[in-house]
Amino acid sequence: MRKRIKEQILIIGLGQFGMALTKTLYEKGYEVIAVDIDKKLVNEASNYATDAICLDAIDEISLSKLSPKNRDLIICSIGSREPSILTVALLKQMGCENIVARASEAIHARILKAIGAKCIINPEYEYGKKFAHKILFKSLFLDNSAEELEMFEIPVQSFMVNKSLKELQLPDKYNVIIAGIMKDNKYVRPIPDEVFRHEDRLLVTGTNEDIEKMIKENS
Repeated sequence: MRKRIKEQILIIGLGQFGMALTKTLYEKGYEVIAVDIDKKLVNEASNYATDAICLDAIDEISLSKLSPKNRDLIICSIGSREPSILTVALLKQMGCENIVARASEAIHARILKAIGAKCIINPEYEYGKKFAHKILFKSLFLDNSAEELEMFEIPVQSFMVNKSLKELQLPDKYNVIIAGIMKDNKYVRPIPDEVFRHEDRLLVTGTNEDIEKMIKENS
């Protein structure tokens, strides 16, 4: 039996984005509760979610039965503007804090932020930027089966605090490279002997598997 990660993630909205989130997070060991109003999508998600529930998220009574306040993270991946806004508003009224919401455009994002979403994502926009870079750097036709390097911004991990790049030896141990350090709201070039602070954020480069291994082995 595989080891489970304690965090529970509630995903509301099982379109392509929500379904991909559900499957990936569940495969990584998270407890995922997948929710949608479409029974067919719920049945599909039940194959790789901890629990899959069919309900209307803008129905306050139904939503409250999910005990959203008790979840570690809530992702509202509903693409339509009005249902997503109403869902996030209800979640905030129920005392939820860690809400990630999907926005379809700028006005939608501003409204979601104003009513209390902690983080806003726009998958189409983010993928568009990534695809543009593939074209820009002539990598559009590279073999997709090859290991693909990614760049992520992550908080400084507890095992890194008060240690330097030279001490950590991340490239040798995990094939992970620190490309930049966010200090006082701006990225600076990493210096081998400078120690990390708890409040710093890191721009890291590596494969998903290598970065995940580094975090798991030191958590």
